[in-house]
Amino acid sequence: MRVNGGCLVVEVPGRHPIRLPLTGEERAAGLILYRLPRETGVVYGVAILDVGGRIMLDSPGARPRHLVEAFAEDAGLTFEYRPYATESEGRANLGTRARGWRTTADAGLPVRGDHSPHEVALRLRPYDEVSGELRPYEGALEGAPRPATTLGWNGGTLVATDPVSGRSLRLAPAALYHYRYERRVFVSGRKKESRFLTGLAVLDADGLVLADLPGGWPAHEVAVFAAGRKLPVRDALTSPSKRVRTTLSRRALGWTRLTGLEVPRMSRAKKTVAVCAGTAGLFAMAYVVTTGGWFVWRGLSALGGTLLDLLDAKWLAVFFAPLLVVLKPVRQVWHTWRIRRGAALGPPGGPYLFVSRGRTLSVRLGPRMVSDDMEIGPDLSCASALMAYRHENLSGLFVMDGEGRPVRHLPGPWPLEDAHRFAARGGLGFEVRALSREEYLDLTGRARDAVP
Repeated sequence: MRVNGGCLVVEVPGRHPIRLPLTGEERAAGLILYRLPRETGVVYGVAILDVGGRIMLDSPGARPRHLVEAFAEDAGLTFEYRPYATESEGRANLGTRARGWRTTADAGLPVRGDHSPHEVALRLRPYDEVSGELRPYEGALEGAPRPATTLGWNGGTLVATDPVSGRSLRLAPAALYHYRYERRVFVSGRKKESRFLTGLAVLDADGLVLADLPGGWPAHEVAVFAAGRKLPVRDALTSPSKRVRTTLSRRALGWTRLTGLEVPRMSRAKKTVAVCAGTAGLFAMAYVVTTGGWFVWRGLSALGGTLLDLLDAKWLAVFFAPLLVVLKPVRQVWHTWRIRRGAALGPPGGPYLFVSRGRTLSVRLGPRMVSDDMEIGPDLSCASALMAYRHENLSGLFVMDGEGRPVRHLPGPWPLEDAHRFAARGGLGFEVRALSREEYLDLTGRARDAVP
């Protein structure tokens, strides 16, 4: 489409151009970009309206929203984006035609019926050029579920939405941070393996993280999405993992994380059934082990686990691993007792700190995660002290070396009494500080590694 003199000219392949007047009583006055759900797919299109709101021209096909909006402004047309919720709503709005109504649908485009609306089905892509929305195409970890998180623009404001939790954020970013960093996990016994976590972070002008959005966001689509608002994208997909983790730990005021995933929760009925199944499993295991041996039970457990996977009832696996019913609460009680004695610091699910026999400070991120170990001592790169901090509504913990420089940064709430008890037992110094803005930026930026 282009403006030529007092007319709006629409070029149609293989046909004469369609000319719509921009002056007079039957002039073109508005332009809408619509999106309509149908059983056969999603219909996209552009419609030009007259002064009475009737459709003069209907042109199916997907167009980038920011380009259509810019064209409407240049042509002196009002612009509106209409993402119809239902097909009937779209038919009612798109069926009001002006005299001399035209369509470009017969110019080699697949259509059916009365052409209102036209059936132009497009596959869902990570970046929807019509709505201007960006979404991840896979999970943050390989094999993980795809998050439902979406990003979009409302003028110059970035809107991040998590439909699962119902949360929506309105942000004024200075840059996007496209990241990937390594995690070390135990896969079987003591065998270690690297897993990589990817995502997108929204940064403010100081490089602090306003929002963390884990997920597999495609690099090209992120660049296209950001380029429409001239927003810079910092590519950290190949940066050292320590540097990436440090950047992600530098939280801004109001920091939040949108996962776009459901938190698995077991209903009360399932919990009751699971406890009963675990109790029955204990008796079954005792009987089988005493009559057939331990290897027989292991074989039955493997077979039962496979069957439950096929039936999508993994929560009943407690029958074949009944010790979980006993071990989980015992572990929680044991961990609480260790915290009270100053032998550990942090929740049992991680991240938490403990001191091993070899005078090593270890940070355990979670179950089956390889711990991050640091020697305790007064030397450079050794753990010498803990510093608990508060900066406005942010808090966290620094592990400091012998020269007072941050070795590790662990953002989040850490009980001061527990931290002091842990430091005293481990032979570490301890300090509590209220940080100014400049001190917070300096210390979080100089940390050699962190827990995001």
